[in-house]
Amino acid sequence: MPPEQQRQRSSLRVNRVFLKSFIGILRLLQILLGAVLWATIAANKYEGSVHFVLFVSVFFWLLTLALYVLTLLDKQDMVPLLGGDRWLLSNTVHDLLATVLYFAALGIMIYKTQKNSFCNLEQYRHHCLYKAYLSASVFSGLCAATYLLSGIYGSCRKCRVEQTLVAT
Repeated sequence: MPPEQQRQRSSLRVNRVFLKSFIGILRLLQILLGAVLWATIAANKYEGSVHFVLFVSVFFWLLTLALYVLTLLDKQDMVPLLGGDRWLLSNTVHDLLATVLYFAALGIMIYKTQKNSFCNLEQYRHHCLYKAYLSASVFSGLCAATYLLSGIYGSCRKCRVEQTLVAT
C-alpha cells in the first residue's frame, strides 16, 4: 500500500474506546433523543414559544453531533481554543448549558401541553397539538436528563484530572 493511502487510513481511525465508553453512549443517546424531539415539533404546526424549543433542540443536536464526530475520530486537538487540554472542560460547559436550556424548553412544553389539555377528549374533533406537545415534553425531559448526567460525569472527570495534576 502506498504511503499516502496509509496516512489517509490512519488519519481516519475510529476511537473504539470512546464508542463503548459511558460518555460515548450518552452522546449517542443525546443525538437520538434530540433528533426525535425536533422531528416531533417540526412535524406539527407550532407557534410562539415552541420556536425556542425547536431552536434549542436543533442547535444542541448539531453541536452534540459535531462533538461526537470529533471525539470519535480523535480530532479534538484540531479545534482552536476549545480543543486539546481544554476539551474536557469545553464538553462539560456544553453539557451544563444544554441542561439549563433543555430544562427551560421542558417548562415551555409542559405549559403548552397543559394549555392544550382541553382537547384530550374522545369527542373533540378538531386538530389538536396535545399529543405532540406531550411527547415533546417527554423527550425534552429525557434530553435534559442525559445532558445533566453527562455534565455531572464530565465535572467529576475534570475534578479527578485536576487532583492528579496537583498531586504530582
